[in-house]
Amino acid sequence: MEPFRFYTRFILPEYTGKKAINIMELAEGIREVPDSSIYYHTHNFLQEHHYLTPEPPSDFAHWVGEVLLEASLGECLAGIDTCDFSSIPLLRQAILKTIEDYLAKGPPLREAPGGMEFYFIKANLVVAQTRYTATNLQEFLEALRKVGICSIYFHLFEARLRLGREKNDFSHWIADSVGDEELANEISSLNPYTYTLENLREALIGLVEERVKG
Repeated sequence: MEPFRFYTRFILPEYTGKKAINIMELAEGIREVPDSSIYYHTHNFLQEHHYLTPEPPSDFAHWVGEVLLEASLGECLAGIDTCDFSSIPLLRQAILKTIEDYLAKGPPLREAPGGMEFYFIKANLVVAQTRYTATNLQEFLEALRKVGICSIYFHLFEARLRLGREKNDFSHWIADSVGDEELANEISSLNPYTYTLENLREALIGLVEERVKG
């Protein structure tokens, strides 16, 4: 059996050099910035405020709704379900289409007050291996209880969406190395965007614990 190695990650934010003062410029920036910037602005709230649930909106939705006071567009952007997308390019397209559909209606373009422009940030990812590994479900369960939430975040969020993998690392290992497709599918069915990260840890522990005891 291939052991599961737990990794953690650190995000080093970096200004891209692009900013926006209205919706038109926001759309232009979204078209041009790297995938890591789209990822940052759609997951920043989740990473920084992991104790809140339900999850706050994306940076795009927050800025449009709270700074430009374009409530209807802000709600549409907040309503984009990140779980529906398997890659950042697909998520980018959905965000752009939502904004372009709104702009097609010809609304007057409001500008952000001075000092409240939207600054595009990209996320530089630094990955490091932790001291935790697992060669079976019991060891995996014990490690889940001990690893930091950044490790939980990395294996459930980063691996699937930002790194362009079909499923999260946990489900991949459990299906391929442990041979438990049912448990792998149960973990894949968890919507990580509806939990705090600590509650998500508890949900994972509950699923694995039930299988170990059974």
